[in-house]
Amino acid sequence: MDDTPQPVDAKTLKFLRVLVTVLTATMILGLLVLIGLFVTRFPDLERGASEASMPPGLELPSTIHLPEGVKPRAFTRGESWFAVVTDDDRILIYGTKTGQLIQEVDVVSGN
Repeated sequence: MDDTPQPVDAKTLKFLRVLVTVLTATMILGLLVLIGLFVTRFPDLERGASEASMPPGLELPSTIHLPEGVKPRAFTRGESWFAVVTDDDRILIYGTKTGQLIQEVDVVSGN
C-alpha cells in the first residue's frame, strides 16, 4: 500500500471553501441574533429593575412597618398580600391595600 498523499481535486477544494464560508456566516449571524435578543429582552439590566416594569397589581409597598426590634430576612407577595420572614422565625402577613398586619405565623422547628 502506498501512503503518499494524493492530490486533492480543485472542485473538492472549492466545495470545502464554500462550506467553511457558509458555516462562518451562519455562526456570525447566529451571534448577532443572540446579541439582539439580549438587548431587546433585557433592557433594564443596566438600570436595574424598576417598579414600572413590574406586572400590574404587583407593585412593591413603599414602606413596611415591622414590630420593634424585628429584622427582615425574606419577602414575598401575592395579589392581595405580602409577607415578611423575620430573624426571630416569624412570618408576618400584611394586606396590600391597607398595609396592616393580617396574620402572624410562628415557624417551629421540627427537631
